[in-house]
Amino acid sequence: MLVSIITVAFNSEQTIRKTIESVLNQTYPDIEYIIVDGASKDNTVDIIKEYEPQFEGRMKWISEPDKGLYDAMNKGIRMATGDVVGILNSDDLFMDNRVLADIVAAFDKQTDAVFGNLYFVDQENVEQIVRVWKGSPYKSFKSGWHPAHPTFYVRREVYKKYGVFDTTFDVSADFELMLRFIEKHQIRTKYFDRYMVRMRMGGESTGSIKNIIRGNKNIFRAFRKNEISVSLFYPIQRLLPKVIDRIGFMMGFRKINK
Repeated sequence: MLVSIITVAFNSEQTIRKTIESVLNQTYPDIEYIIVDGASKDNTVDIIKEYEPQFEGRMKWISEPDKGLYDAMNKGIRMATGDVVGILNSDDLFMDNRVLADIVAAFDKQTDAVFGNLYFVDQENVEQIVRVWKGSPYKSFKSGWHPAHPTFYVRREVYKKYGVFDTTFDVSADFELMLRFIEKHQIRTKYFDRYMVRMRMGGESTGSIKNIIRGNKNIFRAFRKNEISVSLFYPIQRLLPKVIDRIGFMMGFRKINK
């Protein structure tokens, strides 16, 4: 099974080296690594060129202006030739060197997508866990459930059948895509109880209160677009489990560090 990993980058010289190395160090060999750079003005492209020979033909990349994060992701998806597609952004990294091998092992003929668990980590120190996203098997999106997008690995044929990211959703296009795939079109998913990615805090949807509010507005629009009714209390249903998880993590962290 060929796995296409897409990394979107823009002025990412401070973080992309660790991202690339986490892909390069994977024990699973059958990968295609795609980097879509948005015409960075720093040393991002030089770093990409530095690592390209180490992939021995398994890397392809472009550097050109784009219309934002999700437009760049769409470019990567269209470049992909793998059986399965996953996205690892330029400030994220795999949890360990067996992540892809374990994801591939989780796929079977009855599975269209696999997802798992996620650590949010400090911007400067990726060993410092700030928050835990513990996934769970499928529940209705209307209950506040959805997968952590950085752990969402999907068969490429699903993108071909149901489309790519809707770029009009800016900070919430990943939510809309998963809603469309899982809730509307009922693709066959499998929850894999494994921590897959370390994600630095401060992304498009988590970087500010303003973006969180804008994201919730877009989420309501995503439900409308896909003709799925949802309660006005949905933002509370969605955010409350995350708050509880955060409190539980902090209490556990304090116990460990007493």
